[in-house]
Amino acid sequence: MGERTVVVVGGTSGIGLELAKDCILRGDHVVITGRDQARTEKIAATLGERARGVALDISEPDTIVGQLAGIGQVHGLVLAAIERDANSIRDYSIERAIRLVTLKLVGYAATISALLDRLDPTVDTGIVLFGGRAKDLPYPGSTTVSSINGGVTGMINTLALELAPIRVNALHPGIIGDSPFWASKPEGVLTGYEQHTPGGALATMVDVVDATQFLLRNRGVSAVNLYVDRGSAVL
Repeated sequence: MGERTVVVVGGTSGIGLELAKDCILRGDHVVITGRDQARTEKIAATLGERARGVALDISEPDTIVGQLAGIGQVHGLVLAAIERDANSIRDYSIERAIRLVTLKLVGYAATISALLDRLDPTVDTGIVLFGGRAKDLPYPGSTTVSSINGGVTGMINTLALELAPIRVNALHPGIIGDSPFWASKPEGVLTGYEQHTPGGALATMVDVVDATQFLLRNRGVSAVNLYVDRGSAVL
């Protein structure tokens, strides 16, 4: 197989950035996206000559086609852009709910559609959508988050059928203890979650990157929802 290009939407920080680094180590070219062009280009420059930064805001789906117009052939696409939101039904923000639904469901689908003419139409091409365990393990204020993560499951079922032989899978992280969001929590916050995880240790960003690469590259895997939580749901 020749040189590959992987697009990581949401690749300027956290798990997306770690995935971009790992792709480069594997010999791929990488396009990372973020909302701000200057910041995204600056981060891409730190990754070396195999990386490129492109401005993209998937919460504004009407702009996606134009923002991605300069990208050439793509051999892998990871949609890792997320926003965190606690939106209680008793104090419901319609504006925030619409934004989150638009970003993750409409934005994900619109990005795939915009790149479809450049996605290499073979079984070697993989698309990975990020959902999350809140779809199965809700918490107060997670109605929107739980719903859209469940929607990701529905999306991969239809997309895997429509886009074959291109493969489409979803990854659903649990609490990732060393991610920027969770690692910045006050001391003691993660202790309860660790106690409800077999082995007493939370999944890591390395775990998520490794699982994403499996879904991205394994030619026999499509329409799969993969949980990365070290079995926390069994306790």
